[in-house]
Amino acid sequence: MANLDSIVALAPRIRRKEVSPVDLTRDCLDRIEKLNPALNAFITVTAEAAMAEARAAEAEIFRGEWRGPLHGIPVAIKDLIDTKGTLTTAASAMHQNRVPAEDADVVRRLRQAGAVTLGKNNLHEFAYGGSSLVSFFGDMHNPWNEAHITGGSSGGSAAAVAAGLCYAAIGTDTAGSVREPAALCGCVGIKPTYGRVSCRGVIPLSWSLDHVGPLAASVGDAATVLQAIAGYDALDLYSVDVPVSDYVSGIGEGVKTLRVGVPRQHFFDDLHDDVRSAVEQALVVIRTLVASVLELNIQVPTNRNVQAPESYAYHAENIARAPELYQPETLRRIKTGEKISAAEYIQGRHEQERERRRALQFFSDVDLLITPTTPIPAPAIADLRKNPEALRPAELVLLRNTRPFNVWGLPTISVPCGFTKNGLPIGLQIAGSHWREDLVLRLAYAYEQNTEWHLRTAGM
Repeated sequence: MANLDSIVALAPRIRRKEVSPVDLTRDCLDRIEKLNPALNAFITVTAEAAMAEARAAEAEIFRGEWRGPLHGIPVAIKDLIDTKGTLTTAASAMHQNRVPAEDADVVRRLRQAGAVTLGKNNLHEFAYGGSSLVSFFGDMHNPWNEAHITGGSSGGSAAAVAAGLCYAAIGTDTAGSVREPAALCGCVGIKPTYGRVSCRGVIPLSWSLDHVGPLAASVGDAATVLQAIAGYDALDLYSVDVPVSDYVSGIGEGVKTLRVGVPRQHFFDDLHDDVRSAVEQALVVIRTLVASVLELNIQVPTNRNVQAPESYAYHAENIARAPELYQPETLRRIKTGEKISAAEYIQGRHEQERERRRALQFFSDVDLLITPTTPIPAPAIADLRKNPEALRPAELVLLRNTRPFNVWGLPTISVPCGFTKNGLPIGLQIAGSHWREDLVLRLAYAYEQNTEWHLRTAGM
């Protein structure tokens, strides 16, 4: 990650008028101009509007109208989240000229908090993939090594945060699309409980599995953004009216009483040697922080008959009208949903609801679960390009450990926990029971404060 001050450190200084939102925004725009040609993390940069927002934020703060810790902070938005008056393309030719008339609820909340929007991040087309190598606007590149993938589908968001092009970004996560790129790019990404953050105004991949969550340079910053975007939205069919904890003030409360579970089966299978070593070292640290660490066996759901037909249902009309506007690989993936019968889909939804109930049992003896975020580090782009048929299998490996937590709907975070011998980041995944984002953030923060991985920079 670039060596920028954290949101947590900047917010009080902005409030005291020691730091200018205009200067912060100009610095981010300068970095975007310098680094985005190599990273391709942004599709649209709204430089003029961002500077206007920064000046407005600064004027409000000078009048004593400070709104909170995101006021005047430059952030970015994944380009399948609607932004009023600004292109929202989902990285597809299908929507290359699409300009929404309204903000998504998550964007509305960010604007209410006073955040400055820098623009829209590139992504894997329509969020249907874990590599970010399928986009109408071109590949995204990892800030730690541009020859490697960013992960996906929120690849541009993760790259932008890791390279210091913004202080935080908003991504979406259907099978791991916030956490997996966060792990591969060496930043923090949190997927909240299903229904915690509104998906209204977000182009869906799968209504039953989609989550919206922040990527940031530190756990404290991720908590700050989540605090701003979490909450019930009566206009979102899938939003749930559950009180939102104070994630920010509770983050440092300590973890000495927490019980941690380590589900070895599935999650620790066939790990890259460097990933295994880093995660085992992380567990050594965590054992010194918490009350107990218990080995668990958890059966992992494998039914894929929900996401594919839901994706197809959303895209069917456009596919019938203009299939040539989709990238060929995206079109192939979407059309797999056409083959799944209504009976298979209904059975899949039934199993998913049963899995979400079963997930409650995971926490009878523990408070949190820990796994590697991804079994392998970021593959080289050239290796995946050599054999196009290898792309989807590689993505499925990368998403293997994150996907079950979408089925279960559990709050889950990825935090940096080491690097490979070749200098690529490795992520640690921490999950909690439904609505316990506070506990997930507390352990992630305690681990972060007792290690130095988050202090390393991508050197760009």
